[in-house]
Amino acid sequence: MLNLVNVVIADDHALVREGLKTILKAQPGISVLGMAENGEEAVRLCRRLNPDVVLMDLSMPVKSGVQAIQELAGEGKTKFLALTAHVEPDHIFSALDAGASGYVLKTSSSKELVMAIETVMEGKVYLAPDISAEVAKGFLQRERSNSCDSLDSLTEREREVLKQVIAGYKNREIADLLVISIKTVEKHRSNFMKKLGLRSKAELKAYGEELKEKGIYL
Repeated sequence: MLNLVNVVIADDHALVREGLKTILKAQPGISVLGMAENGEEAVRLCRRLNPDVVLMDLSMPVKSGVQAIQELAGEGKTKFLALTAHVEPDHIFSALDAGASGYVLKTSSSKELVMAIETVMEGKVYLAPDISAEVAKGFLQRERSNSCDSLDSLTEREREVLKQVIAGYKNREIADLLVISIKTVEKHRSNFMKKLGLRSKAELKAYGEELKEKGIYL
């Protein structure tokens, strides 16, 4: 990590909080600003400290992690990593839809945890390998239009932008590649997300995987 990443830990178990703090303090480039034992305290702490990343347990008293993320998402620069034992699609989508940028299991290694922090700091979505299949399964079970029909509703330019996003390119790179402004890329991206019924980066990633499995090429 080139820049210092400031982290807040939110978990209702003291042993978990202290364990995570010990792990992160041993990592160069990561600083633990504070810890919270419930969702309400996490909200107050985040607003006061404005951390880069919050490790947010989902099942906490007073206010759940999902509620805390919903309340804080969009207020500042903070990225939220759901840290939980739940692998069920409903829990995963609740966290991602609330505004979490990643989902890490409490059974993950310290190396994976650091990787998750680095990933969300790069503006990407991190999903623990053990739950990626569950996300894809849950995504496919969601009510939305057939892939082919939905794609037919996209304009040629929206399809071009979608293709590059699925390929992993960032907005600025897509703008340079298609010789359009970043604002135009963002507009096309917003349009195809609405048309395809996608609500998060995780759903977009799963959608791209679904297209590939079905042999649908943009």
